[in-house]
Amino acid sequence: MERKKFIKQCGFACISGTVMASLLESCAASKTIPGNIVQDYITIPFTAFDTKNTQKSAAKKYVVIQNDALQYPICVFRFSENDYSALWMQCTHQGTELQVFGDKLQCPAHGSEFDNRGNVSNGPAAKHLRTLPVTIDNNQIKISLAK
Repeated sequence: MERKKFIKQCGFACISGTVMASLLESCAASKTIPGNIVQDYITIPFTAFDTKNTQKSAAKKYVVIQNDALQYPICVFRFSENDYSALWMQCTHQGTELQVFGDKLQCPAHGSEFDNRGNVSNGPAAKHLRTLPVTIDNNQIKISLAK
C-alpha cells in the first residue's frame, strides 16, 4: 500500500471514530432526565421512558435521574408497566459514582458491577446497591428518598 493512501485511510478512520463516539455519547445523554423533588419523593413522568422512535412502540430500559439536591443520581430500570427498580448510583465499595451500561451498573474506579436490581455481580464491592421504593401514582413514578 502506498504511504499517501495509508495516511488518507487512517485519517478517515480517525474522523469516523470521533463522529461515532459523539453519536454514541449523545444517545447515552438522552437517558438522563431531571427529577422533581417533593417532600421525601422524587418524581418522573411515565413519558420519561418513551422513545423518540415513532416507528415502534418501545420503551427505554432505564433512565438516570439527576437533581442538584442529590449527591448521586438515581438509575430507574423498567421491567414492565408496573415493575421498576430504582438504584442509588453510589458504589458500595468506595463511594464512586456508577455508570450505566445496558442492564448493569459499573464502577469506573475499581470495576465493581451490579445488575439492574442492585445485586453485586462482580467485586471488589461486597454489598448490594441501595434500592429505593418505587410507587406509581397518577401517571407519575414516585421514588422514596427516605432512608
